[in-house]
Amino acid sequence: MRIAKYILPLFLALVSVSCFEDETTSATRPLSEITIDAQSVSGEYNVNKNEVLEIAPVVTQTNKQLPLSYTWEIDQKVVSKDEVFVYKATTLGVFDGRLIVENEDGKAFHPFKLYVNSPYEEGITVLSKDADGKSMLSFMQKATSPDEEQKFYEGDCFSINNEGLFFASNASDIIQTSGSVIIACQGGDASPEDEATIYFLNEKTFVMENIVRGSEYPTFKPTKLLTPGESAEGVSYPVLSADGKVYALPTYNALLQPSPKLLSTYAQTAFVAGESASYYDVILWDKEVNDITLVYNGYGPYYCGSKYLLMRNDSAFSSDEYYVKNFSKLKGVRTLTYIHRTKEQMLTSRRELIAIVEAPLMLQKVVLATFFWEPVAGKTGEYVVLDNNGFKKAASRNYTLINENTPCIANATFKTMLFANGNKVMKWFYTKEEKEGGKQYLLEDAEVLLTVGSDDAVITSFEISDDHKTTYVAFYEPNQEGLNGSVWVFDTDNGTVLEKYDNVCYQPVKMFYKKK
Repeated sequence: MRIAKYILPLFLALVSVSCFEDETTSATRPLSEITIDAQSVSGEYNVNKNEVLEIAPVVTQTNKQLPLSYTWEIDQKVVSKDEVFVYKATTLGVFDGRLIVENEDGKAFHPFKLYVNSPYEEGITVLSKDADGKSMLSFMQKATSPDEEQKFYEGDCFSINNEGLFFASNASDIIQTSGSVIIACQGGDASPEDEATIYFLNEKTFVMENIVRGSEYPTFKPTKLLTPGESAEGVSYPVLSADGKVYALPTYNALLQPSPKLLSTYAQTAFVAGESASYYDVILWDKEVNDITLVYNGYGPYYCGSKYLLMRNDSAFSSDEYYVKNFSKLKGVRTLTYIHRTKEQMLTSRRELIAIVEAPLMLQKVVLATFFWEPVAGKTGEYVVLDNNGFKKAASRNYTLINENTPCIANATFKTMLFANGNKVMKWFYTKEEKEGGKQYLLEDAEVLLTVGSDDAVITSFEISDDHKTTYVAFYEPNQEGLNGSVWVFDTDNGTVLEKYDNVCYQPVKMFYKKK
């Protein structure tokens, strides 16, 4: 609760209007006129949804101190008769308010505007779970002024805004798209209703607007929501399950079903790149074929072979001769990492990813354009391949250094891939081929950019700013109880810690920067 007191320009004092009538017959006393001190009440209040506004008006009378009555109106409805106004803002919007102070001689009025804003407009969002799988949604609003102290809101933002609604356990993924924040939970054994669930929350209020339960599919345990950001209306998008199978989830009716296109078994390193329903790539690693799979704007899947390929269930694809001719079989994938680009960089180059794959002798890196081919001008059905699994220098001889669940993030500004190694943030220059002396530059040569928390801390998630200058890292302390998760902000290039937010969540599952 906070007491809102504002110093207003002198002209606002004129807003507090008094109306009096001389109802005495002998005029034995003057009227006791009411004045509402304009410095004790404002003409405008800004509060966040679910925040409590308290206004303590200072009222004086010119003569005899007569009994006073108070009336507070919001949107032309009486909401309080108390002297001190205590009001919990529960609905977003702009409202006309009015204070009426009255004695037996007359009334005084003070009108004001009440702005109820979203407390979740823009800022860091963290999805986490405790040791028992209990899910939690945490949020820190972006500072609106340089001197504002930033901190995560107390409590679980899901439960605060959805009183009485069960929050399934083992939260696994969270995204923002088309006015919604979508949360996937795998469920558990806490109760009969603790099943695999996908929640659609209003992005400004975190109030649930839709819900999808996976009880029809007993093996469905969602791990990745492969839906593009900003705009994803009217299209069905993949949802990866823990068993490597893919389901389709239309955002317009939230009807879950097995994917009619992605029929294989896929690694958990899958991700989506793109901003809208008309411009996005879904990237997966097909564990049965051992190759990168692309869904481009809903079309596909296509494979990164030496030719433009049809969907996997096409008869030509299943031909051994066709397969052998177009693929170099690999053992598997360790990780796929999207290379983040600024808006300016996106205008001049294609989206790219880093693939760390298992080759016969050692891990190798591949830098690929997610757009694998382009049509040949003037020739229908003919395409030119942009990348042909062209391996660069070896990336690593240490197979245990990185895997498909290793948190990592890459950027095109500093040409670095940051990846987690326990409590350490490792910095690897993904374009560097050799180190001094002409030796190969491997993942083992990555430098320690930052060490977080205690020796036992475990990094679980990264996020990067739009300009790539700052990076967010989320980690937890497995030997601590309660809120054992933290978020630190550091300089992407040199690792200098800029902000620390300790003990703000449970074990972080995923962190992202929520935008307006």
